[in-house]
Amino acid sequence: MLLGWLLSSQTSILFSLFKLWLVKMKSDRGNAVFVCFFVATVLTVMSLTVFANPYEYTLDNGLKLIVKEDHRSPVVVSQLWYKAGSIDELNGATGVAHVLEHMMFKGTEKVPDGEFSKKIAAAGGRDNAFTSRDYTVYHQQLHKRNLPLAMELESDRMRNLILTEVGFEKEINVVMEERRLRTDDKPHSLVYEKMQAVAYQAHPYGRPVIGWMNDLENMTVQDAQEWYDRWYAPNNTILVIVGDVEVQKVLELAKKYYGGIESRSIAPITSRKPQIEPPQVGVKRLTVKAPAQLAYLMMGYHTPTIQDVAADWEPYALEMLESVLDGNASARLNKSLVRNNQIANSVSASYVATARGPSMFYLSGTPSEGKTVVELEQALNDEIKRLVDEGVTEEELARVRAQVIAGHVYQQDSIFSQAMQIGRLEGIGLSYRSLDIMMEKLQAVTTEQVREVAKKYLIDDSLTVAVLDPQPLEQKRPTSTTSGLRH
Repeated sequence: MLLGWLLSSQTSILFSLFKLWLVKMKSDRGNAVFVCFFVATVLTVMSLTVFANPYEYTLDNGLKLIVKEDHRSPVVVSQLWYKAGSIDELNGATGVAHVLEHMMFKGTEKVPDGEFSKKIAAAGGRDNAFTSRDYTVYHQQLHKRNLPLAMELESDRMRNLILTEVGFEKEINVVMEERRLRTDDKPHSLVYEKMQAVAYQAHPYGRPVIGWMNDLENMTVQDAQEWYDRWYAPNNTILVIVGDVEVQKVLELAKKYYGGIESRSIAPITSRKPQIEPPQVGVKRLTVKAPAQLAYLMMGYHTPTIQDVAADWEPYALEMLESVLDGNASARLNKSLVRNNQIANSVSASYVATARGPSMFYLSGTPSEGKTVVELEQALNDEIKRLVDEGVTEEELARVRAQVIAGHVYQQDSIFSQAMQIGRLEGIGLSYRSLDIMMEKLQAVTTEQVREVAKKYLIDDSLTVAVLDPQPLEQKRPTSTTSGLRH
């Protein structure tokens, strides 16, 4: 009975602990012993859930179903994850994964163009989709009684989508305008895109998810049809259901709506051809000219991602390094470069440890008035050198551990975030059941390991530097009024 109470009361327990930690942090500025106790206790409570809930099933046609019960409100989230993203595209057809995501709302014989979202909205729900480098996701959030509706609609377009020339011509123009609005007209986004293309010599991560404009201009409805026929099958999907549901009833619904769809010959992620990025052998530099008010600097270092959850340690140390540099307002970069020395107006560090391919560790910022990007780059290099020479303190790392756990606490309070947490791991070939191990590995990172990964990976031979050279704002094109960019 105690175990059942702990599982059903997980979030309230975590938030009580979190509030207690906040009070303690305010009173003594973060006693390391208390922080360690807080983290260990939260990890224990979280780990109890991992093995009892969610529940996992595989249908006869290969569709993987993961259900997590959360009975705090009569709401359910349904997310269908296709294990195909821009990483699977070929040169000349970049952006096709994202284009098909748009086309998935163009209708079937049973549900005409535009009716999918109207039906979800009429049921009091909301829906959307997104494409990433590693996967494509379609999701709905609605009252639990309407889960059958979401499953019926989503399963219908898995195999019965109607792609027409007329619908494609309209949607490809929407996608091209989306590219203009979100990349071409946004200086920082443009710098990031150009930097990725230079930093990655061979890996498909060097291509933008939305696609190169020339590829979009020359794309045909047949390209979208081929992508749909190749990747959209039950044995290439994970269906994640989180909310006020009963597991067996969800399983019955999944069999009813998805069970009759035939599987296809699709290689699993682990069996697809390896795409290895050749080692970089020196600093790469580029300048991007675009209408903007301020200069901008971005520095990127090649880094690994988690491949073996239990054996790897470097990605976890890199996550901690990111938080030491930029985890809060008092983190090193903001404290030194923005507040104390006033070299930058803003500065940040970012790193993603979970992906199908390699990752990059980014440092970026905008120089303050009277300062240059050269001075900002030198200041960032000085901070890295200081960290490598002097290391990280136990107090810094204890604070970061608590922040990491706090982030997971907040994720548990949202059924959508819970589903995303499950889907992201499954979508790249890892398992949601590894989450407790990953949390333990983060907890076990030492100050010396943080110093070691900084010394090993934040080096010139792995570095790409991109600089935004601001041009007069009058060169910026007029803002478009094109609609349809919700996806």
